[in-house]
Amino acid sequence: MARKSLIARQAKRKKLVEKYAQLRKELKEKGDYEGLQAIPKNASPVRLRNRCMITGRPRGYYRKFGISRLLFREMALRGEIPGIKKSSW
Repeated sequence: MARKSLIARQAKRKKLVEKYAQLRKELKEKGDYEGLQAIPKNASPVRLRNRCMITGRPRGYYRKFGISRLLFREMALRGEIPGIKKSSW
């Protein structure tokens, strides 16, 4: 499981991105790059990192399900994800 501080930092960045999204868009359309420099760096959507909703793991993340590969496997084997079953041939 990821450290709580990393998960909290990510949540803070997500809030900043949402807060400044409209302003960033307007400044980019105008071409006001000095105005963009005044916005906090963490307000850039590039700084966001996809993380597992449950464990906070940043790698091996499945967008469609919002969880990491390790958790996906466990939940799929237990039948907790609808429409997913282990293949065999």
